[in-house]
Amino acid sequence: MEVEDGVERCFPQLNTSCRKPTFPGSDVLFLHIVLYFVSVLTVALNLLIIISISHFRQLHTNTNTLLLSLTVSDFLVGLVLMPGEILRQTGCWFLGDLMCSLYKYVCLIITATSVGNMILISVDRYVAICDPLHYPTRVTLRRVKLCVCLCWLGSFFYSSIFFKDDLTEPGRYNSCYGQCVFVIDYTAGVVDLFISFIAPVTVIIVLYMRVFVVAVSQARAMRSHITAVTLQRSGTVTTKSELKAARTLGVVVAVFLMCLCPYYCVSYAGDTALSGSSAAFVLYLFYCNSCLNPLIYALFYPWFRKAVKLIVTLQILQPGSREANIL
Repeated sequence: MEVEDGVERCFPQLNTSCRKPTFPGSDVLFLHIVLYFVSVLTVALNLLIIISISHFRQLHTNTNTLLLSLTVSDFLVGLVLMPGEILRQTGCWFLGDLMCSLYKYVCLIITATSVGNMILISVDRYVAICDPLHYPTRVTLRRVKLCVCLCWLGSFFYSSIFFKDDLTEPGRYNSCYGQCVFVIDYTAGVVDLFISFIAPVTVIIVLYMRVFVVAVSQARAMRSHITAVTLQRSGTVTTKSELKAARTLGVVVAVFLMCLCPYYCVSYAGDTALSGSSAAFVLYLFYCNSCLNPLIYALFYPWFRKAVKLIVTLQILQPGSREANIL
């Protein structure tokens, strides 16, 4: 294949090289600055949460263990997926076909893990609000850690099956050298749509609808002294901290679903439905959810603000800082 005159290619020495994407200089510079800023902010904010929950002993709870798992996946989104997607969408892919296949593999692992974490968080809040008497025995720290490990291992296994052909034959779908494309056949796409989107979203919505109904009824009961005393004697009332956690995590789940739904709707709408720029936008929107979660924690959790203050001022380096009272 001959090189066309005036056409810049990713690898000028190769006739099979892809054309360089053409953007106005100012536009691509502004886009890179914004996207890399969001990527760095995502990494920094989620790293603060990882340090907070890992360091302070008071935060070693069942719910926070699930938050830690979600935060790790959000951290990897900012560290790996965002920079990779910026390179894939706005420039040439210089990392080779093997790294392209690995990147797609990691993308699916992190996405599947995030969805799995949201399901676990919804189940945790469901048991805590709807069955508080059995919560301490049914939801133990050991079981939560086991579920988190199974969530990550299941994502690795599912992604391995999904991208088996792509991993064994890297670059099979690339039309030229310097390209990294995502191609999903119809059958695999339908299966993934059900497993990664329809089934999890249905479970999450059903569980949180139940949590919402019970939380509202108990909040009303707490306003009535007589009813509240009756509920406390029967041992069925949920503590205010559990209700607050349910509200905060409900916001996290709602924001996650708002960012996830456009991504899957566009991904499986077909090439003729929307332009490539629209598909890229909803993908960036989905990734930006990883930056929004820490902001939600900062808004609703006083312990996070206290922990950040101790981290930034390096007080966590002092002896005994793990036992600090931040709740």
